[in-house]
Amino acid sequence: MGSRYCVVIPSFNAKAHIGELVRRVRRQGFEVIVIDDGSRDGTASIASQEGALVISHLRNEGKGRALRTAFEYALRSRYDGVVTMDSDGQHDPDEIPKLVQAGEWQHAGVAVGNRLSDGTLMPLARHWTNTLMSSIISAVARQRIPDSQCGFRFIRAEVLADVPLRSKRFEIETELLFGAAARRWKIISVPVRSIYQGERSHIRPVRDGLRFIRTVLRHLMGRG
Repeated sequence: MGSRYCVVIPSFNAKAHIGELVRRVRRQGFEVIVIDDGSRDGTASIASQEGALVISHLRNEGKGRALRTAFEYALRSRYDGVVTMDSDGQHDPDEIPKLVQAGEWQHAGVAVGNRLSDGTLMPLARHWTNTLMSSIISAVARQRIPDSQCGFRFIRAEVLADVPLRSKRFEIETELLFGAAARRWKIISVPVRSIYQGERSHIRPVRDGLRFIRTVLRHLMGRG
């Protein structure tokens, strides 16, 4: 891989996993950008000690805002693209090269990890919800995206520059896919492992579900 990519990890009170995660990502040869989204547990200090570049929000602003901060930094720093990962240890850093290579080889704007290719470890309720949301997003985007809510992604810098984002929370992952599809970027899926260790999800089903619906409707009405 001759291109220059960084790995972006939005983090909120992630001290349990962030140190090991940063170490393992750096072992793969990638620079790590941790967006500390108002943590109060030492996340920023641990990530910095392990060699990550840390950008901190003074208060918790949401995953979407954290990702937008990271994307803005990546574009200013002239990276060729980013890989996004969650901070809870759910994604395997050893699979980063596979995700990047698939994106490069298939000339994709976005490569989304697909945990549902072997979803036996995913909690059943989350599996059903994800499948339903992915079916809706695939239909609207007119591209098959079996695991649309996976935060493990390869995204080209051209896509980040091309797609305006305004979401502050989890709906940013849907907004990005809709924006990329509307601008005719190729979106592919890459089988990845899912690692669940009983962590409590930060997703609020009712509130974030309503945000998802608003994002879909906004796109259908041509406002995305």
